Amino acid sequence: MDDDVEIHGIDPLALEITNEINEELRCKTGTWEHEDLAQVRYKVLRGHRDGIVSCQFCINDTHILTASSDLTCSLWNLHTGDREHKYEDHDTLITECRMSPDDSKFITSSWDKKLRVWDVETGQLVWTGLHGGIVTCCQYSHDGQFIATGSDLDGTIRLWSTKDGQLIKKVKEHHKSTVTSIEFSPNDRRICTTSMDKTTKLWDTEAQTVVVQLEGHINVISCCCFTDDERRLCTGSWDKQLQVWDVSTGMFRSQGPITFSKGHEGSISACKFSPDGTMLVSGSYDQTVVLWDAENCGPKLTLKGHSDWVTDVDFSRDGNWILSSSKDKTVRLWNIEHSDTIPSVMENKRSMGLRIIKCTECSKPFSIAQLDITSDNMLCVFCRLAAERPLPTFDAGLYNDAEPQ
Repeated sequence: MDDDVEIHGIDPLALEITNEINEELRCKTGTWEHEDLAQVRYKVLRGHRDGIVSCQFCINDTHILTASSDLTCSLWNLHTGDREHKYEDHDTLITECRMSPDDSKFITSSWDKKLRVWDVETGQLVWTGLHGGIVTCCQYSHDGQFIATGSDLDGTIRLWSTKDGQLIKKVKEHHKSTVTSIEFSPNDRRICTTSMDKTTKLWDTEAQTVVVQLEGHINVISCCCFTDDERRLCTGSWDKQLQVWDVSTGMFRSQGPITFSKGHEGSISACKFSPDGTMLVSGSYDQTVVLWDAENCGPKLTLKGHSDWVTDVDFSRDGNWILSSSKDKTVRLWNIEHSDTIPSVMENKRSMGLRIIKCTECSKPFSIAQLDITSDNMLCVFCRLAAERPLPTFDAGLYNDAEPQ
């Protein structure tokens, strides 16, 4: 590290040390900044010339894909911080970028009403699709065969074939206002959309109809995500809350969602479950990233360091790293592998009446309510699930009465 180091505003959980590096050099190669002595180890990547609107781990977590208001997308080497590819074609703002499951293509949505499909290696456009309004969001199906997109003024969603760009289905006026996010369920049978009309909808790809409409937030719903086992769906809102819905059994009909609050002071912009479903991460306009204990429904850790809106978040496949992007032109990579040993996290668990104990089957630590500790429940959630019956199916029959009037 160079001697000319400037130390910025210090947060007890995330020290930021910045090297003064020529701006032109940064924009060509990107730079990782880090401080190994911080309680939460992290890196900061700089290289874009304007705010970053979208970020994603890809290529077995060895690379990061980003989209920026500087009208470019970039593929970064996670280990070196080098920009390996820069993709340029947009002349209006990009709203989102997402990598294909096989990492050979990626898609972008834009204010110019176009969906673009890119070849990762060559940087060439493969095909483009056209909406009637701004394309606000885009996502690949998990099997890589389809792309779903949403737009603003007409509240429309569209389903495309990835093979040839053919428009398979156009659902007009799917929402009464702008579609803010779109996600496929893990088995690709449902498409979940959120909207500025304060509703979340699940659209069945086989029946081609809405099978669930969720209402509960009191402001714009900005984001959504599923657990990998498809048991739970999380929605995030400008009302500063996350709501988690049990969509595997339909329990939300009688009990409603579980609300996660008191984590953010600003509108929530992004959310993502960890691969094992035990944690949830959210980003907000309050410039923070919050890690939640998804099993005990409380905030676990607040990560500070961004100096503007947090626009997107992601988890690595092993669940040890969180990725966040911001309008401050940076991407941050946070290591949470040993977060349970941080004093503030341990104090949070104690305040919720929790203790960290070791699973008698796999020996991994997990948290449990102190009053619930008995010889019968000394297994972690993974070992308990492994011993239980197969997961319930996500049956459309559960929701046939939920079509909106």
